[in-house]
Amino acid sequence: MEKLLVFMVMLASCYADTQDLSGKVLVFPRETATDHVKLMTPKTSLSAYTICLRFKTDLSRNYVLFSLATPAMINDIVLFKTKDDGVIRVHTRDGFADFKSLSFPPNNWHTMCTTWDSQDGFGQLWMDGKSTEKKFIHSGQPISGKPISILGQEQDSYGGGFDATQSFVGMISRLHMWDRVLSPQEIQNYEDDSCFTPGNVFNWRALEHEVVGNILVEQEVM
Repeated sequence: MEKLLVFMVMLASCYADTQDLSGKVLVFPRETATDHVKLMTPKTSLSAYTICLRFKTDLSRNYVLFSLATPAMINDIVLFKTKDDGVIRVHTRDGFADFKSLSFPPNNWHTMCTTWDSQDGFGQLWMDGKSTEKKFIHSGQPISGKPISILGQEQDSYGGGFDATQSFVGMISRLHMWDRVLSPQEIQNYEDDSCFTPGNVFNWRALEHEVVGNILVEQEVM
């Protein structure tokens, strides 16, 4: 009986599924070194990307929204809010850039998109539809290898090494990722939630994912 109970608890806190999460949010209710959402994709090479998501939090410390690690590099992609006001740090391969003077007040929904192209190495970030200047991150080398992609935690090892003080507490919705750089008009369409092509790496409308820990799926309330 005890073994059955343990199995049921594990099943409830860790499962893989493909779901249409349209109109839904993932709720990360606590600071922890365990709770996260793992995203699955068959893609093993990215020469460019665009990642868009919506989030809401009241955190003032640093936190991680998204991390992608490969066996060769744990910081292949990291979207990291630093402890400094209005700064998002984007890691790609062994490079990073800080996008500064951004405005995203706490306890409000915000949309964020970030792009990168290995050919020129430039990255750019959009916050609530407003673009930053382009910044050099890393060039000449695509992301390659089987990825482990995580929402809400930074990977200090391949698929693990989480730090509670960097965990995300809040809500995430409408995550999409593409294997190319979207045009400004396409990003605006995502911002407006109007007639945009869903991500072909991760698609919120058909998201293959695994929930680990105390993370809730709830109806989105504007």
